[in-house]
Amino acid sequence: MYLNNKIIVGKNDIIEENILLNKANRHGLITGASGSGKTITLKVIAESFSEAGVPVFLADVKGDLAGMCMPGANNEKLAERLNKLNITNFDFKSFPTHFWDVYGEYGHPIRTTISNIGYQLLARMLNLTEAQEGVLAIVFKIASDNNWELIDLKDLRLLLQYIGDNRKAYTLEYGNVTLQSIGAIQRNILVLQEQGGDLFFGEPSINITDFIRFDSNDGRGYINILHAVKLFQKPNLYATFLLWLLNELYTKLPEVGDLDKPKIIFCFDEAHLLFEEMPDYMIKQVIQVVKLIRSKGIGLYFISQSPKDIPDEVLSQLGNRVQHALRAYTPAEQKVIKAAASAFRTNPNINTEEAILSLGTGEALVSFLNDDGEPSIVNKVTILPPQSLMGTIDDITRNQIMDKSLFKGKYDTLIERESAFEKLNATIEEEQKQKELAIEEKEKLAKQQQKATKTTKKTNTEKAVGKMTNSAMNTLGREIGKSIFKGLFK
Repeated sequence: MYLNNKIIVGKNDIIEENILLNKANRHGLITGASGSGKTITLKVIAESFSEAGVPVFLADVKGDLAGMCMPGANNEKLAERLNKLNITNFDFKSFPTHFWDVYGEYGHPIRTTISNIGYQLLARMLNLTEAQEGVLAIVFKIASDNNWELIDLKDLRLLLQYIGDNRKAYTLEYGNVTLQSIGAIQRNILVLQEQGGDLFFGEPSINITDFIRFDSNDGRGYINILHAVKLFQKPNLYATFLLWLLNELYTKLPEVGDLDKPKIIFCFDEAHLLFEEMPDYMIKQVIQVVKLIRSKGIGLYFISQSPKDIPDEVLSQLGNRVQHALRAYTPAEQKVIKAAASAFRTNPNINTEEAILSLGTGEALVSFLNDDGEPSIVNKVTILPPQSLMGTIDDITRNQIMDKSLFKGKYDTLIERESAFEKLNATIEEEQKQKELAIEEKEKLAKQQQKATKTTKKTNTEKAVGKMTNSAMNTLGREIGKSIFKGLFK
């Protein structure tokens, strides 16, 4: 709840725990076991940022965040919590919402081009080996050098086929390209297409600044909800998509330094998927982005079951923390509890390890950055309830929201324009014509040579016959002359 320029996340009988707006871009972490209350905490924080005039982007992997577009309703359980927290000025309200969906079914489509996503993220999306990623890098370089823009998967597939057919011509300049790698990449593209990943590539490409919008009536920030129920079923595609969004925010937004409040809050739900099987070089890149992106006014909030899901160098950058209940039945799980407890600044009145194990649903240990940028001592609080509807919405309500959207019609229709596919087809067609002309010329030359050979043979034969005839006539002439000479002198 946003009140008196504070984002109130939770309370207990003594203290009220708030996220300071000017420290919100120092990032955050929400962790806890399934069913411990992470989603409610995420909703409360997202609503509060929106109320404070800060846009939010989050992924709805279960379909239960869409209710933020509708006001909540009182019930006995909620009234009991408000009474326990001694909150009397609680209002139910809706929040300005935009719906997005990679598949374009439950929100405006989000697309980008193959060229824009880059070979590294695409290689991860396609589950390529290191050698196959190297070949993909060569493919991207060849496309760039020849001005063959890769917009969608049909562009990439045709280019792979073309390079495979002409690999000898490219090997000396770009490096070795094997048919095995080309074939493997083509197979993985087919798998991605079957998963619906081809819908992600195309135009119009998303303008990342469209996530940073405000309600024209009251200045509240829009909450951008990515419907990810279907996308989440393809974990690798889901994780790579979020990493691409993070990279887009980092590369497209300008440096602004420390602001009174963030320009946008970006939430990574099921954050463990981002780092699973991620190459070391890519983890280093993510760590660098997390460290530097706050200077662009962007706050990153990771949501996962356990702090161990996040690399230590990323964890060290997350200043605002909410820890819900964890369970520990094995030595390994107990080790996780100790690590989670040690990440908090000690409160002499709380045994942090025991508290993590005994937290009820809706309760959490919290530590937020204070005015000096230091973590506050850990406190146990009850998380405030959301002001919007808890749960999902029906399709009629969703469609009504989308019909009123600022982006209705902007991204809904796929645009086809000249790209690598058309240019390559023209190149292939021209090369085929040249081959056919070369064959025709060769055949024509062969016929001319054959004709010349026949003419030469004929001439030689005639000469031989002529010589034989002349010789025979000479002999005959001599014989006749001898006979006549003999007759005259008898």
